[in-house]
Amino acid sequence: MARRISGLKSFFNYLNFENIRKHDPTDLIETPKLGKKLPEVLSILEIEKLLSVIDLSHSQGHRNMAIVETLYGSGLRVSELINLTISNLFFKEKMIKVIGKGNKQRLVPMGDYAKKYVEIYIKNQRSIGKIDPLYSDVLFLNRNGRQLTRAMIFTLIKKFGAQARILKKISPHTLRHSFATHLLENGADLRTIQVMMGHESITTTEIYAHMDTKYLKSVMNNFHPRKHINF
Repeated sequence: MARRISGLKSFFNYLNFENIRKHDPTDLIETPKLGKKLPEVLSILEIEKLLSVIDLSHSQGHRNMAIVETLYGSGLRVSELINLTISNLFFKEKMIKVIGKGNKQRLVPMGDYAKKYVEIYIKNQRSIGKIDPLYSDVLFLNRNGRQLTRAMIFTLIKKFGAQARILKKISPHTLRHSFATHLLENGADLRTIQVMMGHESITTTEIYAHMDTKYLKSVMNNFHPRKHINF
């Protein structure tokens, strides 16, 4: 409904602009409010289950482990992950330079686990496989030595979720949401999370505060005047 009404409003705005009509019949039509749903998040135990099903003896095992560890350990978007280049990895500093939405760059810390498996993948798997010259600097490659697609990352995460018997509907973005939620649960402030996730507005990051019940309860207990009943 919202999409159709938006299309009608745009159409009549065009007619008014071209002086084809003088009145806009859609002025009185209200667009329905689109509610925001809380994103699905994995618990730390579910993250461990997801990681445990990745077969490191598989020819792409360390690559797959590095992908999941990087998604969860640095909170990258899928598009950021598949476009990640080796030249933007700073192992000594444990930092990743990420090219985000609107070609905006940001620096994100690289977790120890992600660093470990990325290094193993580069040295032991990526280096011995064939590499298309067009993708020589791209980090994560498929069997043909070319850049992975978004669809392939979604397929991998869905497969690992099924193998780990996780009943939640998960995707690569679930790991990004889990990254932010677990940071907040462990004491990180929203502003720092905003910077690491590349959110333009803090309001986008604030949704994670609504998901952290411990955080909400602590605010209630610390600041509400009627938090306790005195018998």
